[in-house]
Amino acid sequence: MLRSVILAASRSSRVEQLVATAPFSRDVVRRFVAGAQTADALRVTRELVDGGLAVTLDNLGEDTVTPEQATATRDEYLTLLRQLAEAELTPGAEVSVKLSALGQAFDEQLAYDNARAICAAADAARTTVTLDMEDHTTTDSTLDILAKLRKDYPSTGAVLQAYLRRTESDCRELASAGSRVRLCKGAYKEPESVAYQSTREVDKSYVRCLNILMSGDGYPMLATHDPRLIAIGEDRARWFDRGPERFEFQMLYGIRPEEQARLVGEGYTVRTYVPYGDDWYGYLMRRLAERPANLAFFARALASRK
Repeated sequence: MLRSVILAASRSSRVEQLVATAPFSRDVVRRFVAGAQTADALRVTRELVDGGLAVTLDNLGEDTVTPEQATATRDEYLTLLRQLAEAELTPGAEVSVKLSALGQAFDEQLAYDNARAICAAADAARTTVTLDMEDHTTTDSTLDILAKLRKDYPSTGAVLQAYLRRTESDCRELASAGSRVRLCKGAYKEPESVAYQSTREVDKSYVRCLNILMSGDGYPMLATHDPRLIAIGEDRARWFDRGPERFEFQMLYGIRPEEQARLVGEGYTVRTYVPYGDDWYGYLMRRLAERPANLAFFARALASRK
């Protein structure tokens, strides 16, 4: 119920305006978002890499409705990748890209062309790209574009969402040699016809998918903050004899930093998902919906108004 309320709020312009103008918002957003500018992304990346973490950077924005907006997003990624290389932050830092931000909703070819340009820039910068997954209506399109990109850029990463009923099958298709696959729970509100609705069913699906990826020939990227699922991931790595170089954990910037440090200290690769940019509201609300316990931080900020 709480998750549904938060997701509904994420689509409300009135709530967005209220949150954006509240005096406590800056401190709240700073915990989860690196900042608005490319320089902010580079600064946070440097801090995390120096702490032993890997990084994936996401330029926020997914409601692209014009070719000009899509081109601007592409150009921002090209700038980011060039500056990451100049700062010698690759290959420890890669980028995550939403195809919707590149024009997917109105021109799939444009989205592919823009994504291809980003992949080329990443290759030149000696790093990689991961295609974020969004709501279920875009899954087939995103996987189709992924397949096309992998013909020339085989390291392009996929994202699969455990709450979708189809994901076990997708995991089997993508668990091939060299295939980088991020497995997450999923943060969009989806109908029961396509997605599991209860936390228990989503967790059970996550474990089934995790087993498929760990037993395959690809490179699993386990995106979760759930202590139980992390422990299962560690256990499955031992069971399938996967060393730290053959998979990684991924977590969001600002969430469970001590656990991220613990895993790094035990020799695991941990990649922190770092968003930046002005369009932080929808991202923040989905993160709260994905893990409602984050509301406690929000509530403390509201109470202190600092």
